[in-house]
Amino acid sequence: MSSQIAMSIMGVAEVLLWTVLGILFWRKKLQRRFQVLSSYIVLRAVTAPVFAILLFGIAHGWMHGNCYFLYFYSYWLVYFVSAAMLYFVCVEVFRAALLPYKGLLRLGTVAFRWAALVSLIVSFSTVSLSRPGLESIKYVGFALMRSVSIMELCLLGFLCLSMSALRLSARDMTFGISLVLGIMSSLDFILTSLMSHYSSMTAPIQFVYEALTLVALGLWIGYCAIPEPVRKPFVVPVSSTVYRWNEIASALGHSGTRVAVQQPSTGFFLTDVERVVEKVLARNMKIKENES
Repeated sequence: MSSQIAMSIMGVAEVLLWTVLGILFWRKKLQRRFQVLSSYIVLRAVTAPVFAILLFGIAHGWMHGNCYFLYFYSYWLVYFVSAAMLYFVCVEVFRAALLPYKGLLRLGTVAFRWAALVSLIVSFSTVSLSRPGLESIKYVGFALMRSVSIMELCLLGFLCLSMSALRLSARDMTFGISLVLGIMSSLDFILTSLMSHYSSMTAPIQFVYEALTLVALGLWIGYCAIPEPVRKPFVVPVSSTVYRWNEIASALGHSGTRVAVQQPSTGFFLTDVERVVEKVLARNMKIKENES
């Protein structure tokens, strides 16, 4: 079997796995919890066979040469849209994980936005636009996906470190989505870093990338197929660190109740004492006069 045929078979398998994932996702009604993620799965399931047919036809000379530009621009357009959608998928997963903690959820969402802005600035600062034309589109796309991949890996690290505090199970769909996104983001990091050395579609790195992508999709399908454990309400003790942080995060950004503060006296301290003594003496004299 030639490498080109093997790559084509793996591409067809990826299309089938995306389709199966979309069907399971909708049958389990997970689109109600993860709306952006369901749209992302539909986008990948629809565009993957279209791009596979275009690429196969161009490689075998069945299509005109102008079809390459159609494939190029449509592929990178979907690539940019996918990167933007993956950011909002990370926000969805983060919200689902911190749903019981409203204060930490609100504060964490703000921190999430600032982290996204910083990662975008860092990623685009390393982009070289010395090569004008089509090459610049690829570099900008890789930089955008790199910044989103950083967010995905940070989200996976956060969930791994705080699973016990958030009462998350390894079988929970929230953790499963983060795990699969973390694997795919790691693959994107490896592919983009080695793209300049291996530009051929039949290079060994492409086979490794496609094989690990199939494994990640199979893991994702497994999470959708197995019954998800019900996340029951739990009682957090007052002395818990998570509870204290949640209360602090809830208090941030709110003015709270107003307390009346007495203005300090402008006079001398002994003057105030004399006034108090005079009032007491006057009251005592009035009491004696009433008695008499």
